[in-house]
Amino acid sequence: MKILHVTAGIFGDNSVSTQLSNKLVERLSKGRDDVSVVVRDVAATAISHLDAEVLMAASTAEGDRSPRQVEELALTETLLEEIFAADVLVIGAPMYNFTIPSQLKAWFDRIAQAGRTFRYTENGPEGLLTDKKAYVASARGGFYSEGEMAALDHQESYVTTILGFVGIKNVTVVRAEGVNISDSQREESIQAASANIDALALS
Repeated sequence: MKILHVTAGIFGDNSVSTQLSNKLVERLSKGRDDVSVVVRDVAATAISHLDAEVLMAASTAEGDRSPRQVEELALTETLLEEIFAADVLVIGAPMYNFTIPSQLKAWFDRIAQAGRTFRYTENGPEGLLTDKKAYVASARGGFYSEGEMAALDHQESYVTTILGFVGIKNVTVVRAEGVNISDSQREESIQAASANIDALALS
């Protein structure tokens, strides 16, 4: 089994989403000797956000590409190759200002490629990555899973929507909420999420 582990927490090992995504990888790997893991830390090594030059790189004739376009197109191809090769995605996705970190958005912008990971049909867009499963480690400073605050969730909703758009509809979310409320709440939330990971029924 090939796992692509994408992390986006800006606090490194202190990031709750990174701690939980690491635990997910450990859980998926437990008792198996056929597991290989590729780690893509988009916080430590940021991916350039899309601009006109980057966006037009693939459609620009090879001989007319700028040095930056050549470099950025090579990175895009590497990111696509990583997701094509993976059987399972593990994504550490913290909530920053009600949504995902811009670094993680930049990764999604690179892998959401018409003709590669989805295609347009007469019946609308069709995702092409249908043979993969994803686990999302979600961390939130407050509580957004229910009640009035749920309307402010543009984090988990975005991640699951764009994964589904490229064909990955088998998505499991493990959530730690309220981690910035207090030290005791942080510990309680992490322990509960960790227990949920331990209890996952893996196929």
